[in-house]
Amino acid sequence: MAVDPHLVEQLRDVLGDHPGLSEKKMFGGICFMLNGNMLCATRVGRFMFRVGKEREAEALDMPGAEPMQHGARRMPGFIWVDAGEAIETGLDRWTSLALRYVGGMPPK
Repeated sequence: MAVDPHLVEQLRDVLGDHPGLSEKKMFGGICFMLNGNMLCATRVGRFMFRVGKEREAEALDMPGAEPMQHGARRMPGFIWVDAGEAIETGLDRWTSLALRYVGGMPPK
């Protein structure tokens, strides 16, 4: 599994002890779930954030962002972000986008 423990720790620090938060191995890395819904993840060199279709264009305008591809399939509302760019522009900004979207979803 291609996990960067340093990036995982950075997400843990930013997310803190948010109620309903859990971790799961997914996408070759660690995925953070909010009330059972995918919130964000990390792999070596990048983060994934679930920002929703409504905020996807806004997120893609931010430095280091690109649409998420899973095989040949594009995943609308999910964004990969270069780790260095995400940290430089503010990891809390990215997690806030994801929390705003996923926090409005019903628990699984």
